[in-house]
Amino acid sequence: MKHKNIFTKTDKHENFAWENLGDIKGGRGDLGEDMPVLVYRLMQYTMLDELSKAYGLEKANEHFRNAGFLAGFEFAKHTQDLKADFNAFVANLQKSLEDLKIGILRMETFDADTGKIVLTVEEDLDCSGLPITNENVCTYDEGFIAGILEAYTGKKYSVREVDCWASGDRVCRFNGVILEEK
Repeated sequence: MKHKNIFTKTDKHENFAWENLGDIKGGRGDLGEDMPVLVYRLMQYTMLDELSKAYGLEKANEHFRNAGFLAGFEFAKHTQDLKADFNAFVANLQKSLEDLKIGILRMETFDADTGKIVLTVEEDLDCSGLPITNENVCTYDEGFIAGILEAYTGKKYSVREVDCWASGDRVCRFNGVILEEK
């Protein structure tokens, strides 16, 4: 039986589909589902390096943010209860992110009237332990969080990192605001 190439564009719609992640448990029976952060960062930072060389850092970060958004939206859609009340949703999300070793999520503030949100991620997969470079580097996370928020609220969010391990902080802090109604 011939399978379609999951990386070949067939129309104007997204190529990504959650099912294309495959049967990880079945396919990695001996090695399992976990891998070291080192391997994840090798992929992430070499990809960012190549995209930066090809398109410039600003455009590369835009692509990383967009990829993070797609990942966050699909992650929320397939792993979270999007009908739960806000507190239950946040509690479930915190547990999922910690169980998957992505990071330790803390909600600092959420304004139900405006949708403005401030949250932190400790032990962030993308940057905790990096040398201090006085820059915020978690653009993928910005998109990831925006995707999760849009999947849950149905509203388009802009999320930006305001504190980062690489800028000298020990948590990544993100501010989110609603851009427009979806």
